[in-house]
Amino acid sequence: MNYLAHLYLSGNNEDVLIGNFIADSVKGSKYKDYTSKIQQGILLHRQIDTHTDAHLNFRTSTKRLHKNYSHYSGVIVDIFFDHFLAKNWSTYTSISLADYAQYCYTILNKNINIMPEKAQYILPHMTKGNWLLSYASIEGISGVLSGMNRRTQGRSRMDRASFELEQYYSDFERDFKIVFEDLNQMSAAFLNPY
Repeated sequence: MNYLAHLYLSGNNEDVLIGNFIADSVKGSKYKDYTSKIQQGILLHRQIDTHTDAHLNFRTSTKRLHKNYSHYSGVIVDIFFDHFLAKNWSTYTSISLADYAQYCYTILNKNINIMPEKAQYILPHMTKGNWLLSYASIEGISGVLSGMNRRTQGRSRMDRASFELEQYYSDFERDFKIVFEDLNQMSAAFLNPY
């Protein structure tokens, strides 16, 4: 799962949302440097990643890409799945995606000073490019994939993955829906264990 899914699965707690956003920039036990709810968000992010990577339907999706993208396949599917969440957004919540994106940017930017350097670097780019909303279109996903490809100096060839997205669109969407339903249940149980 990519940014949109992680943020959505944080529920209604702003600190959990912050923790979930910064989690990739927080290594090992460094999460203990944060407040309990931000810690919970970081640990939730790790749980989502572990659960997703092990999920049969996620693996089915990555297999469609493995021949052309090797170990980058999982990253590409994470991005594809954010596209399907954005596309099917109204299935999961009554708030518009545009409003939700602005809500997230507001909370995150208000707390940028407590974030690790990597997250502080990414957030202005995310906000300016309105990444969360851009995921709803194939053009937006193509832009994200092109940016990821640049970061790998062209080694990943991720900029070409829109072809497979369109070729296997309904298959990827079906896998997303199964994985995301499981993640919704797992995240709700993680945030509210009793």
